[in-house]
Amino acid sequence: QVQLIESGGGLVQAGGSLRLSCAASGRAFNRYSLGWFRQAPGKEREFVAAINWRDGSTAYSHSVKGRFTISRDNAKNTWYLQMNSLKPEDTAVYTCAADQRRVVDESSEYWGQGTQVTVSS
Repeated sequence: QVQLIESGGGLVQAGGSLRLSCAASGRAFNRYSLGWFRQAPGKEREFVAAINWRDGSTAYSHSVKGRFTISRDNAKNTWYLQMNSLKPEDTAVYTCAADQRRVVDESSEYWGQGTQVTVSS
């Protein structure tokens, strides 16, 4: 059974940092594109970042580019989201996802349960 389990969320002041982790089990994800999404209260889930398995290229939403960094450790079957210079508008439930395609989107196959990130002003 495949499981994606996020960790690292919490409460942080504006300007602070957090690192989210997504630990996968049940299969190897070294040939999967990996991503992070978030959903704020009252809003739809939105794409945050992704890393392509073929060439390691990354993509970010405009709102987090330059502040967040996605990375992966295939040996640990884990990927990360380093979040710096956090803003109150980054407050959301962050969810990891994995896909055999080159993209990660709402139709991706595997999803975690999410971890809450709250940024206080």
